[in-house]
This record gives sequence, C-alpha cells and structure tokens, in this order.
Amino acid sequence: MTFIEVWKLFPFQPTTLGIIEDALFLSERFRISYWDGAIIAAARHLNCDTIYTEDLNDGQDYEGVIAVNPFVKR
Repeated sequence: MTFIEVWKLFPFQPTTLGIIEDALFLSERFRISYWDGAIIAAARHLNCDTIYTEDLNDGQDYEGVIAVNPFVKR
C-alpha cells in the first residue's frame, strides 16, 4: 500500500468557502488563530466532536467540538 493509498483511508475535508467562513467566525468568536479555527471548522464539517491538541484550551467546547490536550493527566 502506498503512502497516498493509506491517507485515502481517512476522512478528508477540502478547504471550501464554507470552511473559510466558519474558520473566520470561530477565530473571532474564541479569539484564536485563523489556522486553529480552520482545524475546528474542518472537524465540525466532518461531524467530529473531539480534536486532540495542545494548542487550545483543554476541555473547551468550540461550537460542538471539544479540545482535548493528550498531555494533560486525568
């Protein structure tokens, strides 16, 4: 199996105008970078409810997507 074939096994969200608009809304609403907003927007459009990140607030609900820091001891 080639590298590209492996990546085809995972959901993929293209950057669309809707993603950009959602990212801009999220970045302004939560005072986060556009790029973090774009990650959250893509997750929302793929119906993901959790993202793993050390860059956002652990446990924060970003319009239906919860940020989880995998390095925080629970």
